[in-house]
Parts: sequence; C-alpha cells; structure tokens
Amino acid sequence: MRRVVAVALLLAALAACTNDKSPAAPPAVAWSKVDVGTAEPVVLTEHGDQLLVGLRHRGARVVPELLLLDGDKRTPIAVKPNPASPYAFEAIWYSIAYDGKQLLALGGAAGGAHSNTRWTVWTGTPQTGLIERPQDFFTFGGQTAGDLYSAVITPSGRALLGSWGGVETGNDAMVWLPQGDAKWTRQNPAKTALQSTPSLLVGPGFGTTLGESIVLVGSQVRLAPNVVAQEAAVWRSTKLNQGWSRIALPEPGNRSQANTATCDKDCVISGYVDGKLAIWQLDHTGQATRLKDVPAIPVGDKDKLPPPVVDGDKVVQIVAQDNKVKVLTGQNGHWTTQESQGPEGQVTDAVLLPNHKLYLIAGTSLWETTLS
Repeated sequence: MRRVVAVALLLAALAACTNDKSPAAPPAVAWSKVDVGTAEPVVLTEHGDQLLVGLRHRGARVVPELLLLDGDKRTPIAVKPNPASPYAFEAIWYSIAYDGKQLLALGGAAGGAHSNTRWTVWTGTPQTGLIERPQDFFTFGGQTAGDLYSAVITPSGRALLGSWGGVETGNDAMVWLPQGDAKWTRQNPAKTALQSTPSLLVGPGFGTTLGESIVLVGSQVRLAPNVVAQEAAVWRSTKLNQGWSRIALPEPGNRSQANTATCDKDCVISGYVDGKLAIWQLDHTGQATRLKDVPAIPVGDKDKLPPPVVDGDKVVQIVAQDNKVKVLTGQNGHWTTQESQGPEGQVTDAVLLPNHKLYLIAGTSLWETTLS
C-alpha cells in the first residue's frame, strides 16, 4: 500500500512539474473600435503620422467617402464625382495612394448587362478633395479588359496597376500612366517581364512602391508538356514603369501565391503555400527568403490577407481564422500567435503608424491597438 501511495505521489509531482513548464498562452490583443460614423471602412493608407480611411456609405447620394485622421484631429476630405459619371457616385474604393501632398484613388462599381466593374480614377489633395477624372470607356473597358487593383505614387510619378488582354496569350500585367491630370493611358508590356508567354503566364494582383520602384506580387504559372505549376512571384521595376524584372519566390511548394506586401528598405510579402500562410522577405538586391516556422494558418484563394506590418525587427501578420482575428508576430525566428479581443469577421487591411498605433479593418469596423 505504501508503495502504491509513493508511486501516486511521484506521478503527481511529475505532472505538476510538467504543467509548470508548459508555456502560458500569450495574452489576447485588446483592440478599441474607432468611430468613423455610419460609413464602413474599406481601405487604409498611411503617410507619416496621418491615416487615410476610405469609406463606403451605403445609401448615400455619394457612396465613397474619405476621412483623414491626424492624431486627435479628424478631417473629412471632399469626394467629388463628375455629374456625367453615374458609376462614380456608387464607387467602392479599391486603392488610395497618398504621399503627404497628392492623392490618387481607384474606385469601382458593378454595372452594365454583365455587372462588370466600372472603374473610376480620382486625383486631388486633402485641401481640394478627391476629384473624379472621367476616362474614355476603352481606357479600362472593352473585350480585352482585365482587372485593376492598386494606385501608387512614386517620386517619379503616379501609376494605376492591373491586367489586360495579352500581347501573345492570357493576360499581361498592365500599367497605366497619366497624361496631364485627367487622361490615363495603357503602357505596352511587350518584351518585358510583365508579358505573358505560351510557357509562362504572369498574374500579379497587388501593387505597392519601394522608393522609385513599383513592386507587384502575385503568382506565375509555368506551362509545359504535362506541367501546370503556380508559383508565388514578384515583379519589380527600377523606376516607375522602367526596367521590370520577375523574381520567383523560394520554396513555393506544389501551389503558391503572394497576396500582399509592405516595402520600406526591403519588402515583406504575405501569401500562401499549399493552403497555409507563407511569408517571404525580399531584400534590395532581389534576394528572397521564405521565413521559417510561420504558424500554419489555413489560407485559400478567396481569403483576404492584410499587408504585413513591419515594426523594427518584428513582422506582424493579422489573419482571420473562423472569423476570429489572430495576431502573428515573428521576431528572431520565433513566432507567437495571439487571439484578439474585439474585432471579428474578415480582415481586409492594416497599417502601422510611427507611434506604434496599429489600425485594422475587420468586418465592417475600424479598430486600433498599440504594439508593445
């Protein structure tokens, strides 16, 4: 009997030691909802300490709205559709670029017999407001039209980014550049890395900037006898629409895609490999590495990924799993996963300000927290 009691006490002690060594779950991230009125946030853009919030006001005469947050100051920016452009009044913001002075925005609204997206382009400043610049139908439409996804501003000029019917096959990546302040024209991608060929289809779907360069992320599809391989890829120019190169991202698995990116000195790129979250880093020399031990969060073709956030030597990626918002933080090769208090639903955009304030669109609300 004494032996049984002794064994039981030993097992209990070992269990207690084991439990003592189990790492405690990191605390949940506490978010606060940001009041933006009755409109829904749809896109975020930051410049320095300023945050631009692109809004959708359902049922209003002018659906797209824009709000500038600068510390405790909130300034609505006028949105001015052209009276001759009915789709401009219904536009939803897809992308807004801001360099501290000028604004460039891309909006879209479904319309026509086939409910295709009718694109609108807007320019201006916070002082003058966003003014719609009507385009000829064939600027963004027609039988060979593709998609649009990003507006960007570099020190060398502005651009709209999307796709268009290929010179040879499939769709090419497309860049539109302005002529003056009102007219936008498609550029020729022939014989550049933006062109699809019978053996390689290009498919970027998100654009940002790195200094003078434009950076596109997406996937390439290699075609050969008995081979169809989709691999995450990056396209980068040397200056605005010049000097394009393509970089296949490493460790692509059987099927991969790059969804979003954040670029400063280097680029951090988020996407998926074989249905799981993947994150890459691309340095200024064009060398890419896939980050190790990223939490195996499911990510599919229809899932949204906000751009990753870089805070010093930390990489922060926000994801939604089963409508629950998770905050993944990587530092020195180690990752932590934190639950969230407050936001739920699909996550679509995130930006970090220099004061370590992190803003997130989740569901139909805007949230904020402070990174520690």
